[in-house]
This record gives sequence, structure tokens and C-alpha cells, in this order.
Amino acid sequence: MNDPSLSQTAIDFDSSLDPLDLIEEETTPAPDPEVMLKLLQSENKQELIEALQAFCEITDARAIPILIEQLSNHCPLIRVSAAYGLGRNTSPSAVEPLIHTLNNDFNGYVRKGVVWSLGNSADRRAFQPLLKALKNEIGAVRLWAVSSIANIAKLNYEDTITAIPLVIRALRKDKIAAVRSNSAWTIGKLCRELPYNVVYATAIDALIEALVEDEDLGVKEDAKMALLKLGDPRGLQMIEELEFEGFIY
Repeated sequence: MNDPSLSQTAIDFDSSLDPLDLIEEETTPAPDPEVMLKLLQSENKQELIEALQAFCEITDARAIPILIEQLSNHCPLIRVSAAYGLGRNTSPSAVEPLIHTLNNDFNGYVRKGVVWSLGNSADRRAFQPLLKALKNEIGAVRLWAVSSIANIAKLNYEDTITAIPLVIRALRKDKIAAVRSNSAWTIGKLCRELPYNVVYATAIDALIEALVEDEDLGVKEDAKMALLKLGDPRGLQMIEELEFEGFIY
């Protein structure tokens, strides 16, 4: 892979146009799939981008082959839009192309979109690439990789057991608070799939540790919410004690 820095972008790529923002926003009315499918064939770059970003919001299986094809476009904004589009329009046929893009694309925004989409794929082939991304990637990609791991690992008990120690490590050691927050959320989600065992107990210890020791209030809050949702007696007792002493609210 080339230098993975997020700054390695084409000059016409505007980070403010992250298609994830389009996914999270409600738009009325939704784009017309028939119109957007036609624009996917357009040789006009702006029309193509418009169509790709539309499929970050709408679903139509007919768009999937074109979205996959555009993962190799020379323009980073086109590639990132295609990547997010494949997170909305999921398909088993897209998983290997997405993994290839994660392993080879120099652009961090593209890889960020890829890990989000792999998390939506419900495909175990994404599990190991997501773990690798959590260990080795830049912060913006780790941020989404750790959340995506929760969606994939829960599909298989052995994957959950494998993932939790790595996510605990991210919760304890990642330098970026947002990654630690997402790690707390992921631990809470994965622990719902576990019986009470040593892995579960270690995860609860890590959440309590984050609640007590992390310097970031957002991380503390996410650790608290994970413990509350799990309803673990040790976690609830610690929350009660900290609230009584005025350390958390």
C-alpha cells in the first residue's frame, strides 16, 4: 500500500462531501432510482458523482456492478462514494472488491468508507480485514473499523472471542478518544452475545477501567452506557459508587 495518510487525496476531493453525511441525513424526496441508474452510465463526472452519492441513500441491486467497478476509478471522490454506496447496497459479490480496496487504496477517506461498508455486509470474509484495520490503520479508519467489527463478529462466537481482546486493547491504548469511545460501544455490543466467562469478565473490567480512568468524558460516558445496557452487577455497582461520590453524572 502507498502512504495511507488522509492528506494523500486528489486536488478535487473535498472532505466536506463525505457521503456518510448523506447517509445520515434525511432527504425529501429520495432520489429516483431510474434516473440515478441512467446517470451512473454518464461520462460527465459531476453526474456520475451525483448518482453514486444517491446510492449511498437509496437501494437498487442493479447499481451494484457499477458501484463495484467505480471502486477502481482514478478519482478519490468517486471511489469513496462507490464504497459507501456498497454499504447501502450490500452484496456478497462486493465483499472481495471492498477488501481489495481496503488493502490497496492509498486514500484514507476511501478506506474509511470501505470499512463502514464491510461492517454492513454481514459477511465473515470481512472479519479478519477489519481486525487488521483496527490494528494497523490510521485513526479515521480505525474509528469505523472497530464499530464494523461489532456487526461482523457477533455472527460467530469464535469471532467474538477473537475480537474482544483486540477491541479491549484499543479501548485502553488508542490515542484517539473517538476510537476508544467506539471501542467501548463495541465491547458492550459483543458482550451481549457472550455467556459469563473469562472473556466477558475481562471485558467488564476494561469498561470499568475506562469509566474510572479515561481522561475523556465521552469515553467515560460510552463506557457507562455499555455497562448500563449489559446490566452487569459489578458495572452497575461501580456506576452507583461513582455517582454517589460525584465523579460521574
